[in-house]
Amino acid sequence: MVTAAAEPAALVTSRSFASASRGPERRLERAGLTVRRGPSDHGMEGLRPLLDESVAWIAGTGPITTEHLDAAPRLEVIARYGIGVEAADLGAAAARGIRVTNTPGANSESVADHTLALLLALLRGVGRNEPGSAPPPPQARELGALTVGLVGLGRVGRAVAERLQGFGGQVLGHDPSFADRPPAEAGNVRLCTLEELAATSDVVSLHRPGGETLVDRALLDRLPRRALLVNTARADLVDEPAVAEFLRSGRLGGYATDVGAGPDSPLRAAPNLIATDHVSAHTAEAIDRMGTMAAEEVVRALAGEPPANPVVDPASGNVRG
Repeated sequence: MVTAAAEPAALVTSRSFASASRGPERRLERAGLTVRRGPSDHGMEGLRPLLDESVAWIAGTGPITTEHLDAAPRLEVIARYGIGVEAADLGAAAARGIRVTNTPGANSESVADHTLALLLALLRGVGRNEPGSAPPPPQARELGALTVGLVGLGRVGRAVAERLQGFGGQVLGHDPSFADRPPAEAGNVRLCTLEELAATSDVVSLHRPGGETLVDRALLDRLPRRALLVNTARADLVDEPAVAEFLRSGRLGGYATDVGAGPDSPLRAAPNLIATDHVSAHTAEAIDRMGTMAAEEVVRALAGEPPANPVVDPASGNVRG
C-alpha cells in the first residue's frame, strides 16, 4: 500500500499570527503548506516533534537556539514575525544554511501611534486622577509648547517625528547614521548630539535598537528637571533602578514604557509610571502586515526566490544581526 506524502509543514509560534484575518495563513496553505501551531515560549518539549517535520518557521519573540535548529533537519527558513532578531542564534542558522528574515516597517505606524498615546497620557496625567477628585495643580503641559527629543530616527522615530509636526513645538533628533544625510530623510527634525538633546528636551522618546544601556544616571542627570521619558523600543536601553530613583525624588517627571517594567522591576513602586505590556504593535493593521510579510518570505524561500528582508541569506553569505 502506497501512502501519499504528507504536505510540508510551516510551524507558527507567534500567538497573534493571522489573528486579524486569515489571509496570511491562507497564503501558506495555497503554497501547499500545512500550518502547525507551537508554543510561543519556544519550549523544546512542545516544539521538538513540530520542528522535526517543519520546513518553515514563523517565529515570535522566543529564543531560537542551536538545540532548536538541531531538532529541525528539514528547516529552510525562519521568518521572524516582527523586527528584532536578538533572540535568534544567527550564526547557527547560517552554518546550517537556514535563511532568516524579518518584517521591518510592518508595525512602525502602530508603534508611533502608541508612542504619542503614552506621551500625551504623561503630559495630561491620564490614569492618575480619579473621577470626582479635586482637580490637580495646573501641571499639565501642551505638547506644542515643548521640545521633544527623539533618540533614534529609524522607521518608528521618523513616524513619531511626522506626527509631532502637527502639534507644533520643536523636535530634536539624535541618530549618528543620519549625520551626513539630508534633513528630510531624518524626518525634518533638528539633528544634534545626544548630550544636547538630553539637556534641552522636555520629553525624550527612545527609538533605538537594544543591546546597550542608553539612559543611565549620567544621562538622567542631564535632563531638565521634571522632564518626561518614553520608551517603546527596548527595555535594556534604560537603567530601571536609576529611573525609579529619579521618579521617586521628583527629578524625573514621568516615565511611560511599553517594554520592561515587569512585576519585579523597581519601577512598579515608583510614582508617575505608565506601563503597557508590549502592545504597541498590536493593531489589526500591523498584525495583518506582519503576518503577510512573514508568509510571503516563507513562500519566496521555498520557491528558491531571493528574500525581501534578509537577516541571514545563505545564498549570498550575508548575515545581518
